[in-house]
Amino acid sequence: MKIKVNKNFVWSDVFINRLVKLGVKYACISPGSRSAPLSYSLASNKNIKSFVHIDERSSGFFALGIAKVTGIPVIVVTTSGTATAELYPAIIEAYQQRTPLIICTADRPAELVDTGANQTINQRNIYKNHIRWFRDVGLPSTKEYSLKYLQKIATKAFEISSLKDKGPVHLNFPFEKPLEPFSFTDEINEKLIKINSAATIKNDSLSKEKKQARKKLENLSEKLIDIEKGLIIAGPLEYDRKLTGKIKQLSIITGYPVLADASSQLRFALKKSDKNVISNYHSILLSEKFVENHQPDIIIQLGRTVTSSSLENYLAECECERYSVNNYGDLFDPSRKTKTVYSLEPCFFSEVILNFLSDKKFKRNKSSWLKDFNKAEEISEKMKQKIFIKSKLTDEPGIINETLNCIPEKTNILIGNSLPIRDFDNFATKTTKEFIIHFNRGASGIDGVTSTALGISSTGKKTVLLTGDLSFLHDIGSLASAVKYSLPVTVILINNNGGRIFGTLPISRKKKLLSRYFVTPHNLELDEIIKSFGVDYFRVNDKYKFVHTLKNCIKQNSTSVIEIKTNADASVKLRNNYFNEVKKIIDREF
Repeated sequence: MKIKVNKNFVWSDVFINRLVKLGVKYACISPGSRSAPLSYSLASNKNIKSFVHIDERSSGFFALGIAKVTGIPVIVVTTSGTATAELYPAIIEAYQQRTPLIICTADRPAELVDTGANQTINQRNIYKNHIRWFRDVGLPSTKEYSLKYLQKIATKAFEISSLKDKGPVHLNFPFEKPLEPFSFTDEINEKLIKINSAATIKNDSLSKEKKQARKKLENLSEKLIDIEKGLIIAGPLEYDRKLTGKIKQLSIITGYPVLADASSQLRFALKKSDKNVISNYHSILLSEKFVENHQPDIIIQLGRTVTSSSLENYLAECECERYSVNNYGDLFDPSRKTKTVYSLEPCFFSEVILNFLSDKKFKRNKSSWLKDFNKAEEISEKMKQKIFIKSKLTDEPGIINETLNCIPEKTNILIGNSLPIRDFDNFATKTTKEFIIHFNRGASGIDGVTSTALGISSTGKKTVLLTGDLSFLHDIGSLASAVKYSLPVTVILINNNGGRIFGTLPISRKKKLLSRYFVTPHNLELDEIIKSFGVDYFRVNDKYKFVHTLKNCIKQNSTSVIEIKTNADASVKLRNNYFNEVKKIIDREF
């Protein structure tokens, strides 16, 4: 039976249906005329949950948040022109952090480029430096072979984005008018709309690599038996309780301390037996004496580049064998001293070594090397507790543990960049409570942080965002989506009136230069701005009120902002006081 159709909508339906069949569940859409066919197909599909955003930049980061939690590619749709460029910051972050997104940009036909046609730019491979795969799908067609070809493109996009080279992929969709679903362009056989071809994903490359790597890992395991002075570096890692358990087992059997970045998940859900996890290494490694007397003979790194500058400096100076492990063989070592990067699942890597050492009945029971790190950790932790128990809420570092102490287990926590992530890494104390830590440490920008948190919470996860005032202002428009979709996010807004991270850096010695060109005070009263979106707002200035307010906000299924106006200068002095006191004791003891 012949039916009249608009080929743009048939084309879009075939594409979206294929992605749904492969497992895609979420989409983010920014309204536009040229993208109407894609938007209409998503809106009509009951198996896709779509979120509509005014701002394309916010939409991209919102999708990033969803993909972080689910691990499944999220569709992002924009119209043509500069709308496509607005997605670039989120795409860069997704590329750097290997977060799966399927970017679908609507476009004018190729013959309109460079003709002065409205809202028309050269979109062909516009993200080429930060994309895992690109394809211009061509103008829509209702021919059977064209539709099957489109399904293959959808399958390949999903396959690359989620498995083979995980990260964002870009598909450019040129559409000709008419763009309305009630305008017809073709007459086709009704059966063609339900066209279906095989949609199977095979990923056997990792299994081949596992077989090839096993022997090499056994050789590495032999080395671990002979080397006492080793370190396990746990950089930022996506939440994986199985992996963190394996890393702790590896530490126990080898006798190597685990220097655990606060974003590694390893500082949380700890037991008494997990004493090898070191959290205060930043302050410990500020002691030149300790560094000089504690040079490792082997380093194993799992996870991304570490947050701590003192640890990064320490690793750069270490002259020893260094091995790194991650799924895709990415180099997370700015010093470029890593000997071998294993392109393996970290869980598999850990299991092979653990099994080998267990078969050999090996366990390093006594180690003065480990004992020194544990002692230094204890010294640092005692000094931290001594200094921060007396601190005010307006002293920024103290906010971290006040937050962790009162929020419930299993809470999703997104840490904003700049000062919040550094304070979190330096001062988040180990705890038995389990949290799920999220981060935008791919490119470490301050843009899109709030949108990312909202994307995380849109999957049904109650989320706490720790963010600074500049990050918050950068993405304040995302609050419209928060209210629109009633998203359960509690924002802890640390307001030091702009750019105060520079007060902790060497440039702070140049006072006039610092105040004129680096510190960026906005002098805004944010309460009425926030309330204008319909978001609950609270300003607190003492610990008791903060704890009470935070607990109440988390109970609510809505977006809340808790603002803390901090004293930036006092906070710098507090940090320096802690670091100097720890260094003094470590120098004396070691």
